[in-house]
Amino acid sequence: MDIRSNRRDTDGRSVITANRLLDGIVVWRAADGAWRERISDAALVPNDEVEALLKTLQGQAQAQGVLGVYGVQTREDEAEITPLTTRERIRAFGPSVHPEFAPTVFAPERA
Repeated sequence: MDIRSNRRDTDGRSVITANRLLDGIVVWRAADGAWRERISDAALVPNDEVEALLKTLQGQAQAQGVLGVYGVQTREDEAEITPLTTRERIRAFGPSVHPEFAPTVFAPERA
């Protein structure tokens, strides 16, 4: 089990994350296998399936243009996908600075 994966419960759900090789941006694996910049696009994976998926994805990481692939457990009681740990919430929702200074990827989606 990956060192970052040791925070997962056996019966919860997780999302898969990595950093894009080109620019270091945090990305999340979507249901279609693409890497997306918003956690809201991430596919939820049952924790009992995460390790097998991670082995596959870690072997394909460089070819897919990502590095540091690992699983992040999410809260079950949330309406949106929310990581359990503070570290992962910051990676998902942006830096803990004033919104004016946050990268554009964390700007609200416009209709």
